[in-house]
Amino acid sequence: MCGICGVFNVQSGDPIAPELLQRMNVLISHRGPDDSGIYLDGPLGIGSTRLSIIDLSGGHQPLSNETGDIWIVFNGEIWNYKTLRAELIEKGHRFRTNSDTETIIHAYEEYGTGCIARLEGMFGLAIWDRPRRCLLLARDRVGKKPLYYTRVDGDLLFASEIKALLSHPRVERRVDIQALADYLSVRYVPGPATLFANICKVQPGHWLLCDAEGRLREECYWDFTFGKTETHPIEEYIQGVRQHIQQAVEERMMADVPLGALLSGGVDSSIITGIMSQLMNQPVKTFAVGFDVPGFSELPYARIVADHFGTEHHELVVKGSDLATYWPLLTWHRDEPVSEPSDLGVYLISKFARQYVKVVLSGEGGDELFAGYPKYVVDWLARYYHLLPPAIRDRLVTPLLDRLPYNMRKLKMAGRVLSLPAPQRWMDWFGVFKGTQINDVLSDAASIPSNVKIHPFQAKYLLKRTYRDFLPEPILTRKKMGFNVPVSDWFRGTQHNLISRLLLSERALSRGFLNNAYIASVLREHMEGKTNYGGQLFILASLELWFRVFIDSPHLAYPEATVEELLEDIPAVPSL
Repeated sequence: MCGICGVFNVQSGDPIAPELLQRMNVLISHRGPDDSGIYLDGPLGIGSTRLSIIDLSGGHQPLSNETGDIWIVFNGEIWNYKTLRAELIEKGHRFRTNSDTETIIHAYEEYGTGCIARLEGMFGLAIWDRPRRCLLLARDRVGKKPLYYTRVDGDLLFASEIKALLSHPRVERRVDIQALADYLSVRYVPGPATLFANICKVQPGHWLLCDAEGRLREECYWDFTFGKTETHPIEEYIQGVRQHIQQAVEERMMADVPLGALLSGGVDSSIITGIMSQLMNQPVKTFAVGFDVPGFSELPYARIVADHFGTEHHELVVKGSDLATYWPLLTWHRDEPVSEPSDLGVYLISKFARQYVKVVLSGEGGDELFAGYPKYVVDWLARYYHLLPPAIRDRLVTPLLDRLPYNMRKLKMAGRVLSLPAPQRWMDWFGVFKGTQINDVLSDAASIPSNVKIHPFQAKYLLKRTYRDFLPEPILTRKKMGFNVPVSDWFRGTQHNLISRLLLSERALSRGFLNNAYIASVLREHMEGKTNYGGQLFILASLELWFRVFIDSPHLAYPEATVEELLEDIPAVPSL
């Protein structure tokens, strides 16, 4: 990954101070440790920090065309850049590098803003058009790469991470109350909002154009909808799935640096690892993470896959104490509360893998596209549920669902929307879900009827059948675990004092946003083992840490302290 940032003083007209861009670059330097640079043009300044993956020597940014009229900063990877490059060379464009970044510049020269829709990949980018004095911001189709912006007195600022925007002296660090409510409801902030007031996300599949008059135009260049599905013999679906996943892996392996794979031992990461092993002329370096609580480790399954494909396998075990050590740092990198405990494992195994490789592939996205989550297991019931008279559904089934206990809330959520059409039902299960992969794999998966993907009480049926001759039998028949982190056990054990002090400290209780008495009762019930509120306690504690890292601190600074060190000046509330 790389980092990009910039300021366009389109309203004030003030020239950009190089110190400002350098300060913004420093705050996102972890995204691009290999190279950095800035470009200034009066009221416009752009900056970049680069992680070199393709054309290691020729991809310095900011990068311009031959005449210096068009400048770009780019974070990501364009998988079809070689095809675009050949097309542009035929049209008379001349290239100085082999980077995918330069391809975007020439595509912009040729197609204007229409070039964005031609890009297949993951990206956040900014293009400065000197002759027209306009700035274009764009984000990939499903938002794999981040890009944020804000307006300050009419001027426009953008960056890959919010912290770079916060370094500007005119940008305030204030919480958006509606976004806070959204976060507590769905565990993230739906775009374009962020948890910071007046700071927005560039939406996935959108571009923004700020012209010389300061007018900001937004356009959606790509969106995803479930179309009509047609039933074909299952062999046709199997052939299509294998073809598109093979192509997706090949495209993501385009790199001039060492590659590896994150291997959980689940179906998705095992497929990726297996395909990589066929495409590489040396053993794939695989990396697996486990936890110090029995029942939460998938390491034995990862070893089965590693042995099956002959990988060079590495493992890491995460402990409860790691949460206290790295939680503030994870918050800093997220720019928002850490909503998923799995971030801890992903961060530590990525940090570990960096000792051996520079890029890793993972199996994320397979559950959404091929119906791998447990809630999809009940999807096949929908066709029979529709046969029930509405009166029975409303007077019998719905009340029964409402009476289900808290620990069956996922079944309750799945059952409540069975009467909706399939696309709307799936969207409802995932809140404001907009997809996790792009291009052929997504389109192909969306065109497959749900009854092909799922069999009664068997999720991810099609994907497993597609690769049943490719994966070890224990991987195909194992129970799905997901990337579960034992925070509930940690909060009742080694991290009992940490969670109590975070949620019941004077500072936390004085925020005024939450019902403190209810939080204390939830914490008490969890500690006594009456109900498992580990996930909810994690969300609330993450929010409190976010306040301490980004709002309370008088200076925006990299958090070197552990959670305990952040709490040293805060006495714990003595009783629950």
